[in-house]
Parts: sequence; C-alpha cells; structure tokens
Amino acid sequence: MKRPCSFVFCALLLFLGSAPSTSIALTLDTYIDNRSPSKRYPITSHTTEKMLIDSLHAIQEQRMDVALYEMENLLEKHPEFHLAQLIYGDLLMSKGRWITNVGNYSDGPPEKITDLKEEARQRLKYYLHQPNPYTVPEYLVNLAENVTHVVLLDIHQSRLYLYENQYGNIRLRASYYASVGKNGSPKQSEGDQKTPIGVYLTTGNISNDELPDRYGIGAFPINYPNEWDKRFGRTGYGIWIHGVPQNTYSRPPLSSDGCIVISNEDLLSIKDILAIPNTPVIIADHIPWTKKRDIDIRRNRFRKKFEAWRRDWESRNHQRYARHYSWNFRSGIEGRSSWLQYKKRINAQKRYIKVKISNMSIFGYPGEPDTLIVTFDQDYRSSNYSTQGRKHQYWRRENNDGEKKGVWRIIQETSL
Repeated sequence: MKRPCSFVFCALLLFLGSAPSTSIALTLDTYIDNRSPSKRYPITSHTTEKMLIDSLHAIQEQRMDVALYEMENLLEKHPEFHLAQLIYGDLLMSKGRWITNVGNYSDGPPEKITDLKEEARQRLKYYLHQPNPYTVPEYLVNLAENVTHVVLLDIHQSRLYLYENQYGNIRLRASYYASVGKNGSPKQSEGDQKTPIGVYLTTGNISNDELPDRYGIGAFPINYPNEWDKRFGRTGYGIWIHGVPQNTYSRPPLSSDGCIVISNEDLLSIKDILAIPNTPVIIADHIPWTKKRDIDIRRNRFRKKFEAWRRDWESRNHQRYARHYSWNFRSGIEGRSSWLQYKKRINAQKRYIKVKISNMSIFGYPGEPDTLIVTFDQDYRSSNYSTQGRKHQYWRRENNDGEKKGVWRIIQETSL
C-alpha cells in the first residue's frame, strides 16, 4: 500500500548517505524499470541478498507494506542478519514517526550503526553499478582446460566473483558480498591488518571442527606470501577465505585482520571449489572490465611472444634466448647474469632441446601494470636429460633504450 511519506531512508540514502537528488532518483527508477524481472538482478549466491534489495526498492517506491513483508520474510530465514534487523526496525518506526536516516532510533552503539550503513551502501552500490554482462575481468587472459573455476575479489566493491571455465568459455557463476582487512590493502607486513593484492592459489581447507566460531563453517587458506610477495619482502601468513560466527550473517566491509570473509550461506555454496588445491584467487583493489574480444587480442599477441621464447630455447642460440629475459630478472636468489651464464653452459652440452607446453593459464597481475603471471606444464627433453614439471613465469612489458614499443620479457621464473 502506498502512503505519503517523506521517507528519506531509502535505497539511495543507504548508497549516498544523504537525501537523493532528482537526477539520482531517476537513475534508480531507470535501473529498475528497464529490467524485466528475470534480468533485474545479476547472478548471486542465493536469494538472501535479492530479498534485501527487493525491500530497498519497495522503500524507494514508498511501498512500505511490501518492504516490511520482504524484510519479515528475510529475518524469518536469517534472524542473525544485523543489517536486515536495522532496516526492519526503521520500517516499524516509520508507521508512527518521521524517519530521516538509517538507525535514527536504534539503541545500538554508533560505530555499529555506521558499520551497518556502510555494508548497505556497498551492497546497493554493486547493484547500481554491476558489470556489463558482455565484459569479463581484464585479469582473465587465458584459463587452462584443467582450471575449472577462478575466484576474484574486488576490494573497492566488497565483492567476490566466481567464474567458471567451460571448454574455454568463461562465464560468471555467482557473486557475493565480502569483507576484507580493517586497514584495506595492500598487505606489506605481518600484523598490518591488510588484505594482499595479487594472484594466489588455494592450498586446501580447514574444517569448522578445527576452528573457533569466529571463522564460521570453514576456512580456505591461500598461498600468501607467494614468490612475487617474497621478492618485495612482504611478510605475514594465515590469509584465508572464511565464514562468520553463528550469531551474525555478515560483517562490515573492513572488519577482518586481512582475510576475505563471506557469509556462511555463501561459503557453503562454493566450499567444494575452494577446497580444491591450486584454485586461482585474484585479489585486486579494483577489477577492470573489458570486452571478450579485447581479451582475445591480448592473449593472441602475448602467446606469439611466449612461443618465440620457447622456439629460441629449442634453437640453442643463446643470444636469441637471452633477449627474452629482463635486466631485472630473478630466479630464486639468482639474477639475470648468473642465470644466463648457467643456461648457456648447460645448453651448450646438448645436441637438441625439445620443449612442449600444456595447460597454460595467463593472468594479469593486480597492482602491477603490464605484468602477467603465466603458469604451465613443461615437458622438457634433450639429448642428455629429460624432465616434466610445472612452472610460474612473470612477464612484464618493458621499454628499454631504442625500443619504440614495450616488449614482453620474463622478469621472474619459478619451477614448482
């Protein structure tokens, strides 16, 4: 039922923290009206967040009874959802008094109300500014066939994305509200309460039987610090993707000691994926989105350069091989000079070299412009030695003297 109400507590208030202007209100109206019911919302983990957004939309349209009904259903399902409790309380209060802000009449601690309002803003911001469905994260340059899923975290949006790889076709499977470190990012040292930025891998799982209640239904560690972090002296440990205590549904956007935190409900829906070792987890301050055809162009151009490196290695021509390595190259504790001297000595002892590459994944590296991490299986055969293994290479596009355009070179290499 519609009733006259100057109810400034609305979806736009939650997003902006102030009364909506006409132009902003029209933007939200357009956002709602231009979508059919089946297309209004992006893919999410469950109906819980959709129920919350439905209620906010009803508030914005001054359909208070509908909003109250939605919120009652949500709290029946999740009575521990503190943000929903706050909105529900304001909805009840609106029946008898003028409401001008979220939590005006709550008796909770002011800092708690501030945290809940920030959570509401982050949740709604995602729905107002969700990615174009015809774009993909710029970091997903190429996924190997054996990489079935990739997790990406956008810290600025408080959003965790799950992408699925089906025979080379990458599609968004789900997205989730997420919390990160109290002091944001990037992590530099132990105890700084920041979330790292980079490309990581899951390393297994820790069941809730082994954890305090604060971690929820389980925890899934990632391999921070990775070899790139160690290169720059970053320290710390114990960065996990985990759940929340039983007495809450979610946590404020900045509330962990550096871990990635999602609701137990959401974690339950992806725990089997996170439990698979070596599932990629890409963490960025902000995810850039691009058209799929632009990703294809970038991938094809880089693979030509990568193939040139492989052929030049097989050629045993040291000068051609060496040109692929940056002056800043490192492998473990070795720099470029000692590494290339070693390779020159080894390769000179061989009559032939054959290098076969398979299961190649290519990811852009967050926080590092023009840097790619390339992971692949390598089948190396030569006249006097053969081996198989997995390798990480970091490639960076550099401009050296006399070069008009940036050239991709290997800046770090690790055998796994």
